[in-house]
Amino acid sequence: MGDSLRSLHSKMINSINHVDGLRTLRDQIHEQIKALLNARPIEQLNEGLNETHDAIISRAIALSEAEMARLGKGSPPVPYAYLLFGSGGRMEQTLSSDQDSGVVYQDCEGNREAIKNYFEQLCKLIVKNLIVIGYPPCDGKVLSDNADWCRSLSEWGNVLENWFQEPDWEAVRYLLIVADSRCVYGEMSLFNSLKDMFFTDTLNNPIILKRMLENTMRHKLLVGVFGQLLRERYGEDAGSLDIKYGAYIPMVNSIRLLSIQSNIRATSTLERLTKLVEVGKISPVDGELFAQSFRLILRLRLMTTEQKVDGIYTNSGKLHSSMLTKEMIDELKNSLRQGKRLQRVVTKQTLG
Repeated sequence: MGDSLRSLHSKMINSINHVDGLRTLRDQIHEQIKALLNARPIEQLNEGLNETHDAIISRAIALSEAEMARLGKGSPPVPYAYLLFGSGGRMEQTLSSDQDSGVVYQDCEGNREAIKNYFEQLCKLIVKNLIVIGYPPCDGKVLSDNADWCRSLSEWGNVLENWFQEPDWEAVRYLLIVADSRCVYGEMSLFNSLKDMFFTDTLNNPIILKRMLENTMRHKLLVGVFGQLLRERYGEDAGSLDIKYGAYIPMVNSIRLLSIQSNIRATSTLERLTKLVEVGKISPVDGELFAQSFRLILRLRLMTTEQKVDGIYTNSGKLHSSMLTKEMIDELKNSLRQGKRLQRVVTKQTLG
């Protein structure tokens, strides 16, 4: 996607003054980007697509603030940062994307309950409006309208400390979610302070890296011991390849853990790889091999099955093997072999 088209999308999005208009515009942009899938370099396409998601989400937040004011509930009482987690935090969303979000707001000595109540109502409105625009809530309820993910900075500090000190499976999962967080709207300094606390706690609790490794290795790559692709065997997806959980997530998880170990704050997987090479965590040769593999997986992920159900864009993360040429299958097998090698590198560096 070229700069001129991105600029046009941004201007159009920021000119919309109601949520229904954003929905109509998103549908139009969706079709434009879909037509470019095989005509643009994957990094350029991914960047343009995610900048568009960011612009739509940011505009929805601004419209929600304005709606709160019209309802007589006032403006935000203190500065806040609206965070994206998951693929949104990594700037790796596909054409269809759900909501993984949170809020960190500034501490205040004033009426804490009133402040908390304002953000509770604002976030409910934001989540509702984003559903209208076509972003469904994530299954795990990691959402800004969930009080567990909408907190003041000091509250976030206490929660992080608890997760680090009692790192059961869920606590570690939540920490890895925070590791992928990115500020899409609001006060960047609050987000930076949250990340400061995360990385300080990581340094103070080195055992957490071994706990994170267990979570990181949970998903296996979809290549067998003899190099064959492992296809879905049953149901409506029989014959398909689980690109999301059998290729994309294992590489994302591995590179994220190496980045946490290296105090790297970038969240994009390709940017993390670049930084890992810069700090000497992996060699330039490995960095390029892993990046090439990940670029292919990103492109295949954008090709995965899409549906529009009740106005909501959904994606199974699975790709029928009939959509792949022999050359693409060979490239995928090689990428998966690199992914397995990456997992071995992560395990060795984490366990020592």
